[in-house]
Amino acid sequence: MEKKKKKLTKTDKLKEECADNLSGWKRAQADYQNLLKESSLQKVDLIKNANQTLILELLPILDNFKMAFSQIPEEETDGAWVVGFSHIKKQFEDLLISYGVEVIKTVGEQFNPEEHEAIESREEKDKIDDLILEERKAGYRLNGKVIQVANVIVNSLKK
Repeated sequence: MEKKKKKLTKTDKLKEECADNLSGWKRAQADYQNLLKESSLQKVDLIKNANQTLILELLPILDNFKMAFSQIPEEETDGAWVVGFSHIKKQFEDLLISYGVEVIKTVGEQFNPEEHEAIESREEKDKIDDLILEERKAGYRLNGKVIQVANVIVNSLKK
């Protein structure tokens, strides 16, 4: 009878070992699946932000384009060359938008030090404190992340 107990014990041990091996394999499989998901997310993030350097080099060109448009005399705004250049500017802006670039809102917004840099302050009593009065240089986000803060003039009520 004692021999039967030993056989059962060996069988039980083997079953236990098989169950341990199976659960270890399942954990390893789950870890592998998690690694694949994490790796995939990292690749997507890398691709989204890979263009950041190029975009940062293109933004001053867009800013200069905008500045040039603000200097066009009123009587020439309907000229064919102005219309043509405005189409090119719009095409450039649309391209940047398609890559996840968005302009940070400024004038009329509340100052936010994460998105805006106050380069000057003025006092306008009819407006609330820390309200952005004027934009000097546009700010941009790439896929929700600030890549260039906006330079702004802020209302500062002296107390």
